[in-house]
Amino acid sequence: MNRELADEQITSREERRMSVARELEGRRALVTGGTKGVGKAVVSLLLEAGARVLTTARAPPEHPGSEEFVEADITTAEGCNTLVEAVRTRLGGIDLIVHVVGGSSAQAGGFAALDDEEWARELNLNLFPAVRIDRALLPSMIAQRSGVIVHVTSIQSRLPLPEATMAYAAAKAALSNYSKALSKEVSPKGVRVVRVSPGWIETEAATALVERVSREAGVDQDGGRKLIMESLGGIPLGRPCSPREVAELIGFLVSPRASAITGTEYVIDGGTVPVA
Repeated sequence: MNRELADEQITSREERRMSVARELEGRRALVTGGTKGVGKAVVSLLLEAGARVLTTARAPPEHPGSEEFVEADITTAEGCNTLVEAVRTRLGGIDLIVHVVGGSSAQAGGFAALDDEEWARELNLNLFPAVRIDRALLPSMIAQRSGVIVHVTSIQSRLPLPEATMAYAAAKAALSNYSKALSKEVSPKGVRVVRVSPGWIETEAATALVERVSREAGVDQDGGRKLIMESLGGIPLGRPCSPREVAELIGFLVSPRASAITGTEYVIDGGTVPVA
């Protein structure tokens, strides 16, 4: 290979890299639950890719960055309305929606520990925010015949842990089913809808869980981490995923590189689920 051809190939690779690095330039994005964990990592990645990002949580971020922020409790209809209005007034429309908000506060004890209030709490956190926000913002996406919605589900929708997260798992399964149905309706109208299903992610909350499990079992943190992995049936990769790894997958799915992908679910769990 002559020097001139080699230089051209290097330049071409560099141009492609720069193109990918700013591939979301000018896109307007909403990330729910974007101040911690996976949500924070998604916000950071979208900003790096050139998007204008608005995010929300119940309390402001400790270290705000370039993103715009709306304080709202989107487990309520009123909070969702507040967020939707902020999207319209601040961003003037929407191109990307990433629903990260979710979680569980249920105590251990199986089905008997889950009263009506706990079931309602899990559904209001893990299902209804996506339903309400999509319903409000999708018409503008359909009108412009473009947009991407990502619903962050969980491997617990297919691998539930009954001791403490039965209601959470059921809510995430409902979110996954809703997402698939929505994709069938709106994909022909130019809007892609995809799901990302993480396993155990080493967020701040996960680190706190490791510390609690270690303390209760009388082992060190490596031992506590091993106990959690065993409760999941093992993680062939040997470790949890990082928030950034999940964000990288989401960043690809909302990008033009994934323009033919819709209606499907991407599992990122280090191999936890035996059969995808």
